[in-house]
Amino acid sequence: MYPPELVKPMREELTNIGFGELHTSEDVANAIEQKGTTLVVVNSVCGCAAANARPGVNHSLQNDKTPDHLVTVFAGVDAEATNTARDLMVPFPPSSPSIALFKDGVLVHMVERHHIEGRPAELISENLKAAFNDHC
Repeated sequence: MYPPELVKPMREELTNIGFGELHTSEDVANAIEQKGTTLVVVNSVCGCAAANARPGVNHSLQNDKTPDHLVTVFAGVDAEATNTARDLMVPFPPSSPSIALFKDGVLVHMVERHHIEGRPAELISENLKAAFNDHC
């Protein structure tokens, strides 16, 4: 588990733009079961989360269509919530960072770590915007 002072600024990159934090399995279940679309970001301390995932997510929200709900779990910190979120992302293997879009509780779009690592934030943003335009 990472120290809170280390992950605080990484959490705030998402919470400052409207993401709610999920810390328990119940939090995750309640978030995913909501009507409408829910974007779930599995946050991470890795470099590709800092350089690619979080900036890509932030930029993707500058779109006409966006998810109804924005939530995040933090891998290596919120183990219970992260494991529950990952269970809902099957058949995709666990990865962090990763980004999932759910519609009425059903997974409709997934961005895995291998789609994030080494790719510019702009490409991740465009991928998410296309998903938002299709599902939101």
